[in-house]
Amino acid sequence: MKKAVFLDRDGVLNRKAPEGQYIMRWEDMVFLPRVREAVRLFNQAGFLVVVVSNQRCVAKGLITTSELDDLHARMQSEFALTGARLDAIYYCPHENEPPCACRKPQPGLLLQAARIHDIDLAKSWMIGDSKRDVAAGRAAGCRTVRLTEDKNSALSDSDWVAFSLLDATHKLLQVEASLQPLAATEERT
Repeated sequence: MKKAVFLDRDGVLNRKAPEGQYIMRWEDMVFLPRVREAVRLFNQAGFLVVVVSNQRCVAKGLITTSELDDLHARMQSEFALTGARLDAIYYCPHENEPPCACRKPQPGLLLQAARIHDIDLAKSWMIGDSKRDVAAGRAAGCRTVRLTEDKNSALSDSDWVAFSLLDATHKLLQVEASLQPLAATEERT
């Protein structure tokens, strides 16, 4: 089984739209600093990188699934130009009500990705910028990192707090490296 890093999209990979608005055009897709480097480091460390995102704008009729798929394909191509690979992108196109199994904080997107890509959720991570992202990761059995700009933020709902995706990447890879000798010892016994 593979290990993965699940990433929320808006607020993790790209700048969020103002409250009540959505990223629906390529011109609105502004990547956050050094996110491609972070994704490339995850790729090099053997993680699948899977984007999981609530995209309510589809249910609102503001963008079609085809247009959103095109936006995501372009995003994958832009990352690939720098040697960074987004292995898959899953999104929930539904409204808040009625509840569905794929809209975070529900774990449906992560569970679907795990089935399709043979992912070991217990060895995987969910990185997001909201309580909803953390809750979805926990419900799926992943370890979690919450991105925040608040340097005084408590760990309240996630395993860790980081200030950027690159910060989270460095912390996560340090922890993973420290677990490697332990895993090798367990295999020998």
